[in-house]
Amino acid sequence: MMMILGVYRFAISSAAFQTLKRQSEYRWQEINRMGANPALQFTGFGVETIDLEGVIYPHFKGGLRQVTLMRAEAGVGKPLMLISGNGNAFGRWCIVKISENQSVFMKDGAPLKIEFSISLKRYGEDAKPGVKGIIQNITQAL
Repeated sequence: MMMILGVYRFAISSAAFQTLKRQSEYRWQEINRMGANPALQFTGFGVETIDLEGVIYPHFKGGLRQVTLMRAEAGVGKPLMLISGNGNAFGRWCIVKISENQSVFMKDGAPLKIEFSISLKRYGEDAKPGVKGIIQNITQAL
């Protein structure tokens, strides 16, 4: 198993992703100063995204329902735990977009190749109060 998102498993035997792109943003507020360049003040974390892209060969392994199962997981409408195959917990994420591209068709119209992409955004956990909470929030973001 490569990764779990909610109850959906990405694996070589089903839907294997070939690329994982992770992007993190950080918020900095610009503070204008007279006679000097503006200063920047860190105001917190911004949006964090993960994009997974992969290929499914449904007649080889995994079946035709893999993208349908991804969409069902997205349709739950709740943040999902994302855990890597080596046990690293990334926290809760929301599926915001799923795309598929079918090609190489059989006589009955069934695709022999399905390329997919799934876009995730980190679910913003509630901030914990105080210095201890700030440290916990930063630690969880790492």
